[in-house]
Amino acid sequence: MKKFAATVLALATALSLVACGGGGTGSGGDATAAQGGTAAPQSDAPAGQGAEATPEAINLKVWIPEEEMELTQQLCAAFDEAHPEWTITYDISVTGIDESVNSLETDPELAADVMQVPSGSVAQCVNEGLLLPITYDIDNVKSLYGEGAVSAVTGDDGYIYALPFSPNSFFMYYNKDMYTEDEVQSLETMMAKDLGDGVYNFSCDMTNSWYIESWFFAAGCTLFGENGTDPTQCDFNSEAGVAATKYIIDLVNNPKYIEDGDGLAGTLMKEGTLGAMCSGTWAMGDPSDPTSLSGALGDKLGAVPLPTVVINGKESRLSNFADYKTIAVKSSTTQPLAAQMLAEWLANADSQLARYEDPAVQATPTALSLMDNEKLANDFATAALLAQTEYATPQPNIPQIANYWTPMQTLGESICLRNEVNDANIQETLDKVVSDILSTGLTG
Repeated sequence: MKKFAATVLALATALSLVACGGGGTGSGGDATAAQGGTAAPQSDAPAGQGAEATPEAINLKVWIPEEEMELTQQLCAAFDEAHPEWTITYDISVTGIDESVNSLETDPELAADVMQVPSGSVAQCVNEGLLLPITYDIDNVKSLYGEGAVSAVTGDDGYIYALPFSPNSFFMYYNKDMYTEDEVQSLETMMAKDLGDGVYNFSCDMTNSWYIESWFFAAGCTLFGENGTDPTQCDFNSEAGVAATKYIIDLVNNPKYIEDGDGLAGTLMKEGTLGAMCSGTWAMGDPSDPTSLSGALGDKLGAVPLPTVVINGKESRLSNFADYKTIAVKSSTTQPLAAQMLAEWLANADSQLARYEDPAVQATPTALSLMDNEKLANDFATAALLAQTEYATPQPNIPQIANYWTPMQTLGESICLRNEVNDANIQETLDKVVSDILSTGLTG
């Protein structure tokens, strides 16, 4: 926390001493902030106090996924128009949300001022002192989101450290010519069906630790206790965990199952040789593109929450991680006010709707004001995502989550790629997984 203590203190001091008008971030309301220890210029300041002053030349570095490059350039141009108090030189480059945290940890000084990070990594980054608390216009920022979204990005100190602009989870796509709406409610029913020679029934990425947990949660296991906040608790090696592992082993050894990886499931779905797969809204693609999933299958493509499974004689619905895609500001930014305001601009309701409507992005919004949007209501993939959140398990946002990913990935690889886990060593294997997850030496 020491890395950004001075920045936070300076910002907090300025916030308590300097009063100025709203800065036009798109969220409205009054706000106070400062940059470099002086009052921040505002676009609606009185004459001679910012509105007619010479714009300050600043630089901002932004990391975004490749598919958002064009849209982000447009949003930044709109931000410039709303903020004549600055002349901003942008360095916008491609760094995916799955890469940003590692890149930030590797070299914070070279990292972007504003970037996308998964909410599950926010606590880890806060613990390492890498993220700046979002304090500008904070009451209006909080009002934009639901309680779950705010909680996912709030630190132990009560500060919000990132802006959750899209729920990040997965559900199940299926081919309506192969399954009925009733059949896709149960994985047992799906796997029992004969879809014909050369056609697989179901696919998931079990070697990915963001997917494999679904079977453990369905079996009744918990990660870091019931509320996901106790770094000393994980019962994946319990009787329920053993049962979940046995289910996974039986599933991946079923000739009707095929392990996903490198887009294989999507390719097979488009070819008509796979009945169902686990993925998210990002897999839809542009319906007008015949090479995309939605373009290739058209009206045959359906989407539903994950199915139920029967583990140890008990039927439960698969429960996956639910987290959020967020926009954050690094703690060492030289432009804490401008970076926060840009982050809030990129995460506001208008920008969320623009991402959703962009065929290259199609990110489901989190803004409460958009929940009654007609386009969202008629989008079957978005409806499936939102329905799955009712069954999902909130991804823990404590620093200990950093220890979860590698052991569970190794477990999945041991089962799916190397066939190393069997009845004789399941307990020993799971004991090692849990020991590594609960280790006090965070591995990242």
